[in-house]
Amino acid sequence: MARTPSNMIPLGTIAPEFYLKDTNSNNTYSFEDLKGSKGTLVIFMCNHCPFVLHVIKEIVMIANDYRVQGLGIVAISSNDIEKYPEDSPEMMTDFAFKNKIDFPYLFDETQEIAKAYDAACTPDFFLFDSQNKLFYRGQLDDSRPGNGIPLSGSDLRGAIDALIYNRTLSEIQKPSIGCNIKWK
Repeated sequence: MARTPSNMIPLGTIAPEFYLKDTNSNNTYSFEDLKGSKGTLVIFMCNHCPFVLHVIKEIVMIANDYRVQGLGIVAISSNDIEKYPEDSPEMMTDFAFKNKIDFPYLFDETQEIAKAYDAACTPDFFLFDSQNKLFYRGQLDDSRPGNGIPLSGSDLRGAIDALIYNRTLSEIQKPSIGCNIKWK
């Protein structure tokens, strides 16, 4: 299990546009289609990563807690499905159903979107404000598979609260840690 950190791109970076197929609905969406009135959370994840499996319930709870407050939420899988068939669109649909993911789970077949976001790991979190400027790029919390720290989502929840309630957020943010994106 590789431990790859996020690339800490500059805060204020404008969200790269995308146009990707949702494996839950078979619709194709852009960033503009999915953005929320208060901001947008873009999560790079996949089906098989132990780090994602460790946090998926908390991710779903965060989505359920914050969508009603105007946060748009989208997950993107960019892994090479030739080498990792468990991350195929069909398996993404099954994974979403099994884990009660009812926000868009998009497939980045060309990996161009992961590169545009400079995504490095799964899970990798990018929180944008209502002007599509990067507000937070960091970890969910300090919990990792096997480290004994309970899941809380405290870092990401704190960032979302700061965004929604117009509070300042420290520019010092801890990178997420996870499996590397499986590049072609």
